[in-house]
Parts: sequence; C-alpha cells; structure tokens
Amino acid sequence: MKQLHLILFIVLLAAGNTGINAQFSEPAISFEKMNHNFGVLKEADGIVEHIFTFTNTGSKALLIKTVRSTCGCTVPDWPQEPIKPMEKGTIKVSFNPLNRPGAFRKGITVVSNAREPNTTLYIVGLVKAKAKTVADEYPMQMDGVRFKSNHMAVTRIKVGEIKTDTLKIYNNADISKAITIPDAPEHLRFEFHPSKLMPKQKGEIIVHYDAGKVSDWGFVMEKVFIHINGLKYVNNLLAISATIEENFDNLSAQQMNNAPKMDFEEEAFNFGTITKGEIIKYVFKFKNTGKETLVIRKMNSTCGCTVSEPSAYTIPPGENGHINVTFNSTGKIGKQFQTITLITNDPRKTTKLLRVIGTVK
Repeated sequence: MKQLHLILFIVLLAAGNTGINAQFSEPAISFEKMNHNFGVLKEADGIVEHIFTFTNTGSKALLIKTVRSTCGCTVPDWPQEPIKPMEKGTIKVSFNPLNRPGAFRKGITVVSNAREPNTTLYIVGLVKAKAKTVADEYPMQMDGVRFKSNHMAVTRIKVGEIKTDTLKIYNNADISKAITIPDAPEHLRFEFHPSKLMPKQKGEIIVHYDAGKVSDWGFVMEKVFIHINGLKYVNNLLAISATIEENFDNLSAQQMNNAPKMDFEEEAFNFGTITKGEIIKYVFKFKNTGKETLVIRKMNSTCGCTVSEPSAYTIPPGENGHINVTFNSTGKIGKQFQTITLITNDPRKTTKLLRVIGTVK
C-alpha cells in the first residue's frame, strides 16, 4: 500500500511539473518600471523623451506587435525585431507639451505576444505654460492688423432675432489703422472700437446679425472684405456664419397639434459594397401626418457626389412625398457616410437628416 501511495505521489508531482513548464514556455514581458514622472516641464522647451526598459522573462521570443498612446501628443517607438528569452528591449516615449499647460497623465499600451498581451505604461508631469506672444493671441494677420480669428460665429438664431458677436483685434504695425467693411450685406451691421487703432493698440469688431433680413435657412456663411485705411485687400476676407431657424416659441398647444409633421418610412439607406464608379439611386418616402401644409424650405448634401430632389416642396396634410437621392461613387473609395439635410416647417423637428452609407471598393 505504501508503495502504491509513493507511485501516485511521483505521478502527480510529474504532472504538476509538466503544467508549470507548459505555463512558462511562452514569452513574458517584465518592465523595470511602468511609470515615469517628468516633473515640471516648460512648454517652451519642446519635446521630452523617456525610455522604458523591459526584459523577456519567458522561454520563447517576445514580439511587440504595437504600442498605442492615448493622444497625438505622445509618440511611442518600439523594437520591430523579436526579443530573445532573457534579453532586454526598450520603448521610447516622446511627449510634446505644446498647447498642453497643466497636469497630464498619458497611458501607453504595449501589445505583445506575451502571456499578458496588454501592458499599460504611464507618463505624468506638469506643463508650465509659456508666455503668450502677440502672434499666439492674435494668430491671423491682415496688413499689420492681427485678429483672433477670421471667422465670427453667431451660432443659432431665430427668424426675427438680432444677435451680436465680437472679434478681438490688435494693431501690430507702427502706424495707425482704420478698419471698415463698406460692402456688408443688409443683415450685417458692423461696429469698430476704436474707429482708428493706434500702433500696438487693441480693439474689437462687433457684428449685429439680423435674421429677419435673411431669406435663407439652416447653416449660412458669408464672407466680407475688410478694408484697412480705405484700401480693399482681396485676401482680407472675414467669414460670418449663423444657423437660421424658424421661430415656433409662441405656438399654442392647438397650433402645435395642427402643425405639419414629416414622418419618413426610414431615414437611412445602406447600399452595401459597390465598385468605384457605380451610381446608386434610392427613394426616401415620407408622409405629412400633420393637419397643415408641410413646406421643405431647404435641402443640401454633404458633397456634390450626392444629389437629392424632392417630389414637391409643399405637401398637403395627409399626402405622401419622397426624396430622390443619387450617389455617384466616382472618385470615392472605402466607407461612405453621406447625409442629406432637410429644413422644414415641422416645429417638432425642423431639421431632418437622411443618411446614405456603404462601402466603395
């Protein structure tokens, strides 16, 4: 009996050793440290680097498949060749502090063929912001006058409303500068404070946007020419944008109940996979389930490759309508996501978005 127990013990011990050997007969990655603190960095000093060292503590060659970072400011570099058992390797991580003042903590994920395929390293630190220059604060320049931007966004505005937006400017020249916009359309009124900028003086341009004087809907962008000291500069364009919406704020419950309503059978079409150059056509069907006439005020597509046309721009209550859509895949490749935006007088949802999706090979 004792001899039988001894035999069983030896068999179990051998099986255990076999399991242990099988467990470690593969690559393994072991880092000397998995975190690095850069301490305080100066934004003006530029890119910093740190090297993480690791060892393949397994019994087979280790391959680093990829290394991913959480943002574009952190760039990893890793060995492309396999690392033999018990050999060392390094992963270099570069961090760019430009435009990233304050504390940071960035993760770098190492993907390998090791027992634990994903390992995350971290870099931390504190970026001390550099002193801003005039060019930093006013990046756009027009004939010696610097601008915060060349775009003023009024954002959403309802018909009948007047909204304002302000643009900061700075005269970086050694002579005074008077800014005017004499050719502005009727719905845009500009103020300039001060009317003449002295050398090295700050100022601002104020635009008043009157949506009641615009015969358009949805996203609208216009460009006006800036004149400096009476001279019109062809390249000195200022863009003003707004999203114009119908004003339904004062509708009563009864009026809302009677209002037109645009109901589509479906709002997305997947054409699957096609060959480049093929033309796809589809019909989006809808019905005006409201009690008043539905009006399609505006339609536009994400690109010229997608053309849309409604069966009618006014649809009586209870009537059906449709939107004919044509997608031309010429010049397109890969996954496609095209949209058609409709703006209507449906107060429940004035903007409708139709989607045409698929893959072009």
